[in-house]
Amino acid sequence: MHPAFSVIFFTTLAGAAQGLVVALAVAQLAGVDSPRAFTLSALTVSLVLLLAGLVSSTFHLGRPERGWRAMAMWRTSWLSREVIVLPAFIGLVALWLLLEATGSLTALRPAIALVAIALAALLWLCTAMIYACLKFIQEWAHPLTLVNYVLLGLASGLVLAAVIAAITGAGTLAHATAAWGLAATLLAAVTRGASLVRNARLRPRSTLASATGIRGPHLRQTAMGMSAGAFNTREFFHGKPLWLVQRVKHAFLLLAFALPAALLLAALLTREPAWLLLALLVQYVGLLAERWFFFAQARHPQNLYYQVVS
Repeated sequence: MHPAFSVIFFTTLAGAAQGLVVALAVAQLAGVDSPRAFTLSALTVSLVLLLAGLVSSTFHLGRPERGWRAMAMWRTSWLSREVIVLPAFIGLVALWLLLEATGSLTALRPAIALVAIALAALLWLCTAMIYACLKFIQEWAHPLTLVNYVLLGLASGLVLAAVIAAITGAGTLAHATAAWGLAATLLAAVTRGASLVRNARLRPRSTLASATGIRGPHLRQTAMGMSAGAFNTREFFHGKPLWLVQRVKHAFLLLAFALPAALLLAALLTREPAWLLLALLVQYVGLLAERWFFFAQARHPQNLYYQVVS
């Protein structure tokens, strides 16, 4: 599939914001002593990331001014459900920030924290199921798609929470969230690695014979199925060489998992905030590469006819 950078930025930014909000909500419910400066900063950063992701996603639309119509198919479309849940989540984070800023949240804090966790989980579900529900794309049609979206969002959100805690002077909280961020990063590495192993073993259900309707044991394609480029050749295939796709895979395994884990471990051992900031930056670059690979690795069955030339 062709990786759309608008969707890549949306899913990574929104995922980190969701992870940050969940980390804050769990801390509130657990009674963790969170300085007011940390809470306000975390909510502000979450809101900014969500809005930035929302704006980024509109660049994927042919007619952005008609984007609201995507809500109409909520009964059957995971995309429509995402379009509904995302503004609701943004609205809740904005309300939480307003109530925290005015000091009027004491009684409502547990309820808002619970609703925030529920909406974040629902948004992850909607986003992941947009891809996992496509049975004809075997690389996506698996529960690991949802698991990886959740864990990658949690990992990046927890690391971001650690950085914010360090900047706002909450050293103990920064140490704790960094430890949880390291655990989430390692767990995400395991599940993402499992999906890579699974996808490498996949064999296409469609064949050149079923794609073309031509029966024969020794079919060989010598030309693309179209004489010129079209929507099919632009949107369902990335057009990049295999060696580049493989290098992106190696890059995201290093930048999204291995290197951030090492940097987080260094931060835990030395209590030096600079390691946390470096881990955050490196991991986000790795997540961009991971999300690009997520789309590029997916093989649309139509490419058997439109793209493969032997």
